[in-house]
Amino acid sequence: MIRTATIDDVPLILRFIRDLATYEKLAHAVVATEETLRETLFTKRYAEVVIAEHDGQPAGFALFFHNYSTFLGKPGIYLEDLFVRPEMRGLGYGKALLAHLAALAVERNCGRVEWAVLDWNDPAMNFYKSLGASPVDEWTIFRLTGDALRNLAVLSSAPSTRS
Repeated sequence: MIRTATIDDVPLILRFIRDLATYEKLAHAVVATEETLRETLFTKRYAEVVIAEHDGQPAGFALFFHNYSTFLGKPGIYLEDLFVRPEMRGLGYGKALLAHLAALAVERNCGRVEWAVLDWNDPAMNFYKSLGASPVDEWTIFRLTGDALRNLAVLSSAPSTRS
């Protein structure tokens, strides 16, 4: 069963995020808290979460949000996180979560569902390919965070040097 997360699921969502980060060898990078998740997921609603359950117990989750394709002239769904508990892998929950997002994308008239995969995660890449997904090798993800983000933001209030 796939269900939409509620505010009561915040501790579970944070646990899934931490478990995913541990699997990805990025546990040190998690600074999210229950408070920030409550605000960003359920007050400001920047993203959505669905949870897969097995016999009433949480098996995994997907966290996603809308993006937009100017080329398609349509919204899309960006899958930020997909995680299935290790003991639940191979039972179809990852596929069920992705199928749920695909159905949402079709229902919402989205042009695509996209996500990023760590380049060392061959099991995940093979799984996604088995579902018909294909890698987009021509693109490289860029990211601004921390000081670089703040330093660039400062320039938005600087007077223009153009005449």
